[in-house]
Amino acid sequence: MNYELYMAEAIAEAKRGAEEGESPVGAVAVIDDAMIARDHQRVTAGEDPTAHAVLLTIQAAASKLGRRRLVEATIFTTHEPCAMCVGALLEARVRALVFAMPDLERGAAGGAINLARDTAMPHQLSVVSGVRESEARRLAPASASV
Repeated sequence: MNYELYMAEAIAEAKRGAEEGESPVGAVAVIDDAMIARDHQRVTAGEDPTAHAVLLTIQAAASKLGRRRLVEATIFTTHEPCAMCVGALLEARVRALVFAMPDLERGAAGGAINLARDTAMPHQLSVVSGVRESEARRLAPASASV
């Protein structure tokens, strides 16, 4: 799987969000080298604190596939997901998470906590971090809300 390519698509989504006045966070869902869903942060536009890029991408992928389990999916995102988003990834049984930049304050895939790999959970995610990190950092300050 071409991590660089798919992260570039997540970065493109983050840029779209920034143009709309959102925190520049984007995400894409990939199965078998095909992007099946993509979105960016929509918290401000929808006045919805749960409208995170990762959560919206999971919802779009599940809707497109017509199922709640995304066991073949890899989610690419520009910013390490929060606990809500990692919880959704775990509930959907997503295979892997790839993110560009860590979030040491709110990240739940190794930044602040590691919910993604917690053995107390019935499912764990494969996690890769740092893909195109410098490019993602140029888009978002460290305090970006995820």
